[in-house]
Amino acid sequence: MAAVTSVQYFTERFSLTCNKPVSHLQLACCPSHCAVPWQDKNIRIYENNNLEPPLELTGHHGDVSAMAFGTVTDRLLLCSASEDYVIVWDIDRCYTQIKEGGIASGRVVGTLLGRVVHLSLCPLSAKMAACSGSRVFILNAEREEAPRVLKAHLGPVTASEFCPWDVNLLVSTSEDRTFKIWDMKKGDILFESAVLSAYPLLSLFFMEQNSQFITGSGDGQLWCYTLPVDHKCRLVTKLDLSKLEQKHERNLRKNISPQIRPDGATRNDVRGTVETAKPVLRIWAQKLHSSHTSLKQRGSCVWIGSSDGLYLLDLDTSELLMNLPLRGIISDLSISMAGSWAISNELGGNMCCLVTSLFGTSVALLEVNSARLDELCFRMATGLSVDEQLSAVPSSPLMTMSPLNAELAKHGPKPQRKIGVSCQKSVKDQPLVFHTQVKSSGYNTAPHRTMFRPKTNVKKKSISSATTITNTKCLLSEYPSHFEAPCMPYAHLTVSTTPTLVSSLQYSGDGKQIACGLGDGSVLLYNSSLTSNPAVYTGHSKAVNTVFWSQSKRWILSTSEDPALCIWTANASEPVLTMGVEQFAKPIRSAQFYYLDKFLLLASGSNLMLYLYHLDTTRDDIKRYKQRSKSKLASKFSMKSGTDISSVSAINDFYSYIVLAAGADHTIQVFDMNQGCMATQISDAHCRAAHHLTQNKGSPFCTQALESYNLFLSSALTDGLKLWDLRTARCVRRYDSHVNRYHHCTAVFSPCGRFVATGSEDHTAYIYDTRSSNFLHKLPRHSETVLNVAFNPANPELLTGTLDGKLALFHPPESSLP
Repeated sequence: MAAVTSVQYFTERFSLTCNKPVSHLQLACCPSHCAVPWQDKNIRIYENNNLEPPLELTGHHGDVSAMAFGTVTDRLLLCSASEDYVIVWDIDRCYTQIKEGGIASGRVVGTLLGRVVHLSLCPLSAKMAACSGSRVFILNAEREEAPRVLKAHLGPVTASEFCPWDVNLLVSTSEDRTFKIWDMKKGDILFESAVLSAYPLLSLFFMEQNSQFITGSGDGQLWCYTLPVDHKCRLVTKLDLSKLEQKHERNLRKNISPQIRPDGATRNDVRGTVETAKPVLRIWAQKLHSSHTSLKQRGSCVWIGSSDGLYLLDLDTSELLMNLPLRGIISDLSISMAGSWAISNELGGNMCCLVTSLFGTSVALLEVNSARLDELCFRMATGLSVDEQLSAVPSSPLMTMSPLNAELAKHGPKPQRKIGVSCQKSVKDQPLVFHTQVKSSGYNTAPHRTMFRPKTNVKKKSISSATTITNTKCLLSEYPSHFEAPCMPYAHLTVSTTPTLVSSLQYSGDGKQIACGLGDGSVLLYNSSLTSNPAVYTGHSKAVNTVFWSQSKRWILSTSEDPALCIWTANASEPVLTMGVEQFAKPIRSAQFYYLDKFLLLASGSNLMLYLYHLDTTRDDIKRYKQRSKSKLASKFSMKSGTDISSVSAINDFYSYIVLAAGADHTIQVFDMNQGCMATQISDAHCRAAHHLTQNKGSPFCTQALESYNLFLSSALTDGLKLWDLRTARCVRRYDSHVNRYHHCTAVFSPCGRFVATGSEDHTAYIYDTRSSNFLHKLPRHSETVLNVAFNPANPELLTGTLDGKLALFHPPESSLP
């Protein structure tokens, strides 16, 4: 046995050499013991704290090919398999037999099953699953019986595991690249997946706290599925281990100081990422036990054992937290390439890993120092966060030189015109009528046929008490936060006779009206029930890309690819204010009212602009096309890298200094308008440019916790939907079940902050719970891609808009209504 060596994060407790390669054998490791094959047919049991002398088990007549420990805490069982027997060993009983001078013996529960490549015990250690060829044998762990055979895979079965919360369910993976869910009582298949990869599925693990399981393939792909009561598995997220490592290395080069790196190397010494397939050999959950609150909240961390090392993943955010390679950073380990992993729970706060050599005959027991890893993860998290914690809700007053203090200059009354001989030459031709409105002469009107008759006995309209009570109730009603998410179809209509995409949707602040931007350049104004004919506003020559209500609910802002910006009022068919090509060289990608309607916030090219404005609704029929409203540029900011802005988000419902801007260089930049500068930048927020940003703005009808307003969403093509925390500028959750590969589908928070809705290209809309990565509802009955979604701020309603110009309104289930 080799001498014990120690490094910073790995401690090699022992290593031994077998007489044959054991690279792809299933070894066994638990918090107190580990089991390794010895001389082909025997098994040696080592205590993790006391490595010598080992307990040697004899009983197999063929080469041992698989081993597994039971999960019952008060009884340590080991099951082992060869081509002749499957044996269950009671380790405590074996120790007693050796002390009494006898021979350790086990209980044979299976005979002549072929070469078994994987063993697993149910949570109660009453049943056992043995994978041999394309079959799974279900054995009784207490006595030998005729096994039940599960056979449906087209290739050799690689792994099978019992469901921890339902022992009657078994999930198996195979080289045919599929997984199957079995009913143990009937032996039937409850669910069968499609072909997931070009490589075989190798590993399987259950996440009991969120009813999910994870499977990994030989090319480093990971799939996380839910396992609901109806057994209809839903894909939660899909990950690529190689891409996660590449992103992790880029973040280390950019943001982490040299002293934080695990190996102590400088930024220029970071090893290059090897772009090869990383087989997922083993998956195991491991909670971080640091005293830091940010790490305690990570309940979805899993260890991935691959051929080149260990990877710690956070499934909620789909991020790689830690990479512990066997080669390069750590040079004094006896194994540099792993063939198989057996990962235990904890040993005094640490984790034990039994690893075999890929090309040799060595087996080593490694102990991972969890305390050092937790501290390192915390230092990395604080190193990647902003220096000064940001908040969407301001905590300080405006600074004297803040751009938000800008005011639009008011012009005083014009001086009186002097009348005299010297001024006669300056008198120009005047119109004969000096009124702003000219009364029609009536030449074209039809002659009166009846005489005027005054109206008599006209009853005055009295406001009933019932109406008063209803109006008062509507004004004082609160958003029902306890309701379920709206998922039942309620209304449906087509916005145009020809298919026209719904490019933007937004409810007014009181939830009574809906502004709808279309691809034909028009803006429609509906009531919230979609029952009346809409008001139509036409002023754009190209597709509308943004509609936005003012906080006062009096104005509607719209932008398009013209480039042009128009502000409309509900009772006029012409825009009150128009800003066009003379102000913007590039199309306006995003625009909105900002700072309680004081400013217009625009994004054009790489510039983020604040405009002061004054709206004048009076009209002069003679000078009809002369605009009386005016605007003035107050401040202009540019992206740090000079890249074009793809989306902007800011809160207008209350005073907020924070403005978010997504760039074409895959970054999200946070601007502090109080200080007039960029506060922080999130690099590589997505693998592509984020096409949509939205913040948790809440609603006047609903109150949320103050910290909830620091959450925001970002959407990018092929990269799902991410939930961010502004205070740390880090992703806290990722939603990946919907399809978004080509069209710019948007997402939105519910007024209560409990749900997130997003469009999808599979003709549905998805509703997620902000506390889970799994979707709650999948809203069908759409004829095309759902591009836009909007929650009613006053009532639990969800509105969707599609690519072919159809609106659909959804209500909560009737069971949740009062």
